Amino acid sequence: MNELLREAFRHNAWAGRELLAFCRSLTPEQLRATTQGTYGSIIDTLNHHINWDPAYLPRDRVERPEWAGDDETIDDLDVLASRVDESARLWEAYLSGDPLGADHKLLLDQGAYEVSASIPVVQALHHGNVHREQVCSIITSLGLEPPDLQPWTYAEAAGLARQVTPT
Repeated sequence: MNELLREAFRHNAWAGRELLAFCRSLTPEQLRATTQGTYGSIIDTLNHHINWDPAYLPRDRVERPEWAGDDETIDDLDVLASRVDESARLWEAYLSGDPLGADHKLLLDQGAYEVSASIPVVQALHHGNVHREQVCSIITSLGLEPPDLQPWTYAEAAGLARQVTPT
């Protein structure tokens, strides 16, 4: 089961890297663009998505980076790319070990909220998908074709899928 989750997080990191690579071609004005129904500008949404990704890791199992959960906007896409890589390593390490089971309860919000340990894992994947799609919506509103971040595209890029010719 952990291998399936690791693959989901590998897609998560790949999609973040692909989106950042695409955004390198945008002007500073385009990076500040937004549209209705999104978190904020492209650069603000990228920062929020990337900085919160490791914040869903359980503190008692993983030492989170100091920037985890930070909403400060960094304009340097290289810094954001390095954070995607660091988050990917942390998730890989967590999921390669003995992750907390769904029956394990976590206390969040300074003990005011109890949740199954599985939910922050699910939230991390959901959060990444939602915000990447918001960035893609803004890119579309600029009249550009956003990158294809689907798991099918990831699978082909990672050598996990291919087109076959029927015999």
